[in-house]
Amino acid sequence: MEEIIRTISKEVSGVLERVSEENAREIASGLHSANRIFIAGNGRSGLAGKMFAMRLMHVGYEVYVTGETITPSITAGDAFLVISGSGNTKSLVDLADKAAEAGATVYTVTTNATSKLGELAEKVLVLPAVTKAVDTREATIQPLGSQFDQSAHLLLDSLIVYLTRTFAEGKEETWKGKHANLE
Repeated sequence: MEEIIRTISKEVSGVLERVSEENAREIASGLHSANRIFIAGNGRSGLAGKMFAMRLMHVGYEVYVTGETITPSITAGDAFLVISGSGNTKSLVDLADKAAEAGATVYTVTTNATSKLGELAEKVLVLPAVTKAVDTREATIQPLGSQFDQSAHLLLDSLIVYLTRTFAEGKEETWKGKHANLE
């Protein structure tokens, strides 16, 4: 078990080390300056997006997850972040297209900068990880898209740290008060 944990940790570290710091900073700045932030993703990528949305809310951003009953209409001045390993998931491409038509700025986290989402997005954050569409035997010991989903989660948590250090220094005392208390 120890070897498995060490191997997975090295795999994810290797993916994150190849992420463009410039693109990450630009997306973080775009999210910060948006009126509201909308997050979309399917499956485990969607769960990583929901974790990111929760943390954005904790640190003071107005954020929504697409598909939830309380999500309002997206409009100009909003940001739409889509997480998709392939970058070609039809339902997510359709949402990104609608967001762009409404005047929102589209960002994506994907493995493929030239995917349909990559082409729609103003800025792409490429995670050079394995997805379920790739033969994983040579690249990872993990099944399906686990490497992408884990890397996306850690990358998005890194954006939270960057946002708080860059734009919210000294506001830590307010974050705990936004944590759920109906648990």
